[in-house]
Amino acid sequence: MGKDTIANLITSIRNADMNQKRTVQVASTNLTKNIAEILLQEGFIENIRKHEKNNKSFFVLTLPYRKTQKEIYKARTVLKRISRPGLRIYSNSQRIPKILSGIGIVILSTSRGIMTDREARLQRIGGEILCYIW
Repeated sequence: MGKDTIANLITSIRNADMNQKRTVQVASTNLTKNIAEILLQEGFIENIRKHEKNNKSFFVLTLPYRKTQKEIYKARTVLKRISRPGLRIYSNSQRIPKILSGIGIVILSTSRGIMTDREARLQRIGGEILCYIW
């Protein structure tokens, strides 16, 4: 049984979001780094830090919370894994889905790296649909 680092990343963020945790620790790989940077650019996370403990490195992701006068408020982030090791889903540039009419994002793995659906449409390239986020 192989590791699915994307599913681990998505599940960790989803669980921390449901339990109203401020930070999440995820494994340090190039794939999780690229996806975390996209989430940072799109505003789904606030900060990425790399830590090392016992010769194992990991990323600490800080989730965004808005503080109101009475309590801490956090809008729910929905992350959904689409392509998985048992079933790969590919799309060309014309058929990349729009999530909530463009409010959400699709993260793709293309021949030019990990990118969002908007970047892939601009560059007119398709690829493997990794996940939906809204």
